[in-house]
Amino acid sequence: MVSPVLENIIERPLKHRSSERFIPILGVPCDAVSAFVGYLYSSRCTEEQMEKYGIHLLALSHVYSVPQLKQRCTRGVSQRLTVENVVDVLQLARLCDARDLYLKCMKQILANFKAVEQTEGWKFMQDHDPWLELEILQFIDEAESRKKRTRRQRKERSLYLQLSEAMECLEHICTEGCTTVGPYDVEPTKKTGPCNKYTTCQGVQLLIKHFALCKRRANEGGCSRCKRMWQLLRLHSSICDQHDSCRVPLCRQFKLKAQQQKMADDAKWKLLVRKVLSAKAMSSLSLPKRKREEEPRETMGGQVLKTFRLC
Repeated sequence: MVSPVLENIIERPLKHRSSERFIPILGVPCDAVSAFVGYLYSSRCTEEQMEKYGIHLLALSHVYSVPQLKQRCTRGVSQRLTVENVVDVLQLARLCDARDLYLKCMKQILANFKAVEQTEGWKFMQDHDPWLELEILQFIDEAESRKKRTRRQRKERSLYLQLSEAMECLEHICTEGCTTVGPYDVEPTKKTGPCNKYTTCQGVQLLIKHFALCKRRANEGGCSRCKRMWQLLRLHSSICDQHDSCRVPLCRQFKLKAQQQKMADDAKWKLLVRKVLSAKAMSSLSLPKRKREEEPRETMGGQVLKTFRLC
């Protein structure tokens, strides 16, 4: 039989042989009971029956353990959710252990909370089921926390991607030269427009020009823009794997200083380096296959450049 609960009731011995067997089904309309019994025999439920008696059939399918009908009702009721009935359906979903429908109702309330608060269902729930109200408010609070966390993580990823691009841009400027800044032993480019290789290139060039000319440049204190340049150079040194062939100024010096002093970089700096490396790897994976298969750009040999050509 489709319902094991009804099967147990039917097979239960009668107290008197002459007595007739009745199975009372209370609390739902008679037509809903007829639709339920019809499903037990035919395994069919029409859209009209679902429209009229969906919530009643959901309750009956749960009470009498008819999982196929319960799944059908869960889908049907979820498709007919409105601002007016969502709280009532949520209460039923919780009672019937219909997890998918429960989550759908919660998301509906989250999306239309101001309107749901004005419904009779919400007011009735506040008076008679404060624990459910608490569940809803906790769900909304957790959803808002996830949104904030996602926005923060997206902002951080964007920052790490920008730093990763700035590292590549720095190598590009120090190796090939660009529109206004480049190595002193490389002929200046004839391009007059902005660099089209990196979105951060113009900003990095301006920072390098300021760094080269600033009179307040210092490792500690001094100019804030120069501090950013020192940090970019140090970050490049931390992720650079070219060793003696690197053309970026101070790359080798930073590495030697770290080795001599056996610098145990603080946790925040190590985390920054890992995040930038991760962003660089993800960025390279997102490139078209053809670009990834291109030969790496050749670097120019020689000693580390300590000065730039400024146009």
